[in-house]
Amino acid sequence: MDIKIDHKTVIVFDLDDTLYNEIEYLKSAYLEIAQKLDKENYLPLYAHMFSLFRNNKNVFDFLSEQFKVSKSQLLTDYRAHKPKIKLFDGALSILKNIKKYNGKIGLITDGRTTTQTNKIHALGLSPLLDQIVISEEIGSEKPHPNNFKVFESRYGKASYYYIADNIKKDFLTPNALGWRSIGLIDNGLNMHSDRYLYLDKEYQPQNMIISLSDLNISPK
Repeated sequence: MDIKIDHKTVIVFDLDDTLYNEIEYLKSAYLEIAQKLDKENYLPLYAHMFSLFRNNKNVFDFLSEQFKVSKSQLLTDYRAHKPKIKLFDGALSILKNIKKYNGKIGLITDGRTTTQTNKIHALGLSPLLDQIVISEEIGSEKPHPNNFKVFESRYGKASYYYIADNIKKDFLTPNALGWRSIGLIDNGLNMHSDRYLYLDKEYQPQNMIISLSDLNISPK
């Protein structure tokens, strides 16, 4: 898919399962928690935790009972850890090309400020982003219009694109606002797999791509 860029082009991305796979954040947190709870034998514990997760069992209930640690502490450890995660292949070059041609890059992500900021830093995104909207900071989650209108208020009349993955909440508002919406197809590892429930047109992106490398960024 071709996108022509100039100084009046604003490309806004979702974060989780759009620029990287969120499951990698979960695995990073689980590994750190396992190492903290059982330094001598953390790999079998980590494997067991991930197996529980894959089978829809409550991992923190298990850990709380086995290691006599509060679930609130486990949640804090999970949310505050410094993750070992990496961008999808091709993502960095796309972001750099947008900047090269004077486009603006934004991010809209739902979640807690500490957690999402740690992800952004771990992925090396901070120097590339012109505007970041985190739901906890703004007081609303997608698809609330406020999360998108931050960009319109800042950049005014422009060509807006939104690139994301979650059919349930990502495309309703940008479609209604007249943005160009682009859906990244689940690579089989996404945390949200309920696309089949949202078949109405307003939920659908206007364009779809298999990977970020399908985006061809060039100057206007």
